[in-house]
Amino acid sequence: MNLTLQKPVYGGDCLTHLPPNGGKPGKAVFVPLTLPGETIEAQIVEEKRNHIQAEANAILTASPDRVAPGCPHYGQCGGCQYQHANYPAQLAFKQQILRETLQRAHVPLPAEIAILAADPWHYRNRIRLAVTPSGEIGYRSRGSHQIVPIRECPIAAPLLAEIALDFGSFLEEATTQDSISEIELFTNQDDSELSLTLFFETAEPQSRGLRLTRSADATRFKLERTEERFLTYGVAGFNYRVSHGAFFQVNRHLLDRFAEHVTANQSGSLAWDLYAGVGLFARRLAASFSQVHAVESAPAAVESLRENLRETGSQVANSTTLDFLRNNRENREPRPDLIVLDPPRAGLGDQVTTLLNAVGAPSLVYVSCDPTTLARDLRALTQERYRIDSVTLVDMFPQTFHMETVVKLRRF
Repeated sequence: MNLTLQKPVYGGDCLTHLPPNGGKPGKAVFVPLTLPGETIEAQIVEEKRNHIQAEANAILTASPDRVAPGCPHYGQCGGCQYQHANYPAQLAFKQQILRETLQRAHVPLPAEIAILAADPWHYRNRIRLAVTPSGEIGYRSRGSHQIVPIRECPIAAPLLAEIALDFGSFLEEATTQDSISEIELFTNQDDSELSLTLFFETAEPQSRGLRLTRSADATRFKLERTEERFLTYGVAGFNYRVSHGAFFQVNRHLLDRFAEHVTANQSGSLAWDLYAGVGLFARRLAASFSQVHAVESAPAAVESLRENLRETGSQVANSTTLDFLRNNRENREPRPDLIVLDPPRAGLGDQVTTLLNAVGAPSLVYVSCDPTTLARDLRALTQERYRIDSVTLVDMFPQTFHMETVVKLRRF
């Protein structure tokens, strides 16, 4: 059947609808690797009661925003969804999707959604690849768990792609005979330190530190194993210890501006950094607040968080955010001037938003990696206690449908 695509939706597909049938609205149809306004020849791959998943057999009328993908594996590899669109179009799609998602939840929005973006290629400081039984490395394919062997990855830092493609040299260091199922590589801001994690079918993962030495002409490098269980990552004037296994933002082109944006023009007596990770925001807040309470529950991150906040006068709570807020309510601790929130994809949830409204801090900064859970949480916060000052789309993941959002709220 021939279809004309209507608009992008979260997840990377484009949406259209079949014609009405018997007085009933036509089913929604989702098609990947297409663009709004394009006419395609489509084939149904799955039909459910309320929607259809289809694939484009041919592009009959192409969008002016369509470009040749920058990667030979695009379309088969499941890592990227937007390489067929030029970068301004990608940003416009994400801005539209974010606005519509928040509007559906009846979140009162400012007139403008700002955008923070950078070079859309070679930005990832961390990659995780699967390993085939024959020792080839690759990513999971689009729509399945099959492994697509790769020979390049243009969204990864060039050094990571180079090492990954030559990763067979590291296999000799494995201390177990179990089959390696995945590898993860993480590099710091100047590619001087790396961590390598090997994942096995049955054994525990093995992590090791690697230090990079380049030749004088920078055409060759040598990796030496170190005893350190962390690497040092410099962001906007601060050096952070990041333990193996701890979460850290992936876009090396945007990290400085992102950290500065979240913490800009914030000062006072007390700040809380909830879901603090290794302290990306807490360390910066410690320079402008008399005291910072940083809350984190992941063991790998807490170890680094304590080190990164050492000698700053800050307090680290090894706790979930929910337990921290409950304890604060029971003990009637002083109200913070600012709360920074950077939860995982699941967002805050009803209990946390209820407790945040009860605390009533004058300012909140919500950093989100999922617009759907962000919309749910903002609805709860703005219904009772807060108004939104600004919304910024941070394109932390170019060429993919993923997006980061920074929302600044003020108590009314």
